[in-house]
Amino acid sequence: MSLKTEVTQHTASLRRYALVLTRDATAADDLVQETLLKAIDKADTWQPGTNLRPWLFRIMHNTHISDLRRAKTRSDAAPDLPDPVVPDHQHTRLELKQVLQALDQLPDAQRKPIILIALREMSYAEAARSLDVPLGTFMSRLGRGREALRQIVSGIGKGKLSVLKRKGSL
Repeated sequence: MSLKTEVTQHTASLRRYALVLTRDATAADDLVQETLLKAIDKADTWQPGTNLRPWLFRIMHNTHISDLRRAKTRSDAAPDLPDPVVPDHQHTRLELKQVLQALDQLPDAQRKPIILIALREMSYAEAARSLDVPLGTFMSRLGRGREALRQIVSGIGKGKLSVLKRKGSL
């Protein structure tokens, strides 16, 4: 199977992961495009016979982190503007927003494993490789992240979360 064929098979999964990371369809498309360009540019670093999926997801993860750092540098110079208010009447979208807000409260090290596994397309080993951490570390972060997310969603809230963070439970 050619590299082009294998990359094509993973494009939909990459787009879903990009949507979770960016929460914006246009930014997700840009992230997928940038990931694929980098993959093509660095195709000689991929070892045929190895699993392409974690390699592509690692490229996307690293690209996203670089983009966030670049945006943070730019935003330090820009004034803070409030987010526009958009009325939302759909119950499902409201629940999704609540879960995404709860996810935002988690540290990056706990949020990313949850996102990768929630897509239900990556095994624990693949997700750990894409984040470049040992499987045991990944499982630990995933467990702590899930527990913290449960507590936030069930209403313990930020007050309890900050106490847990100070105690080192999170």
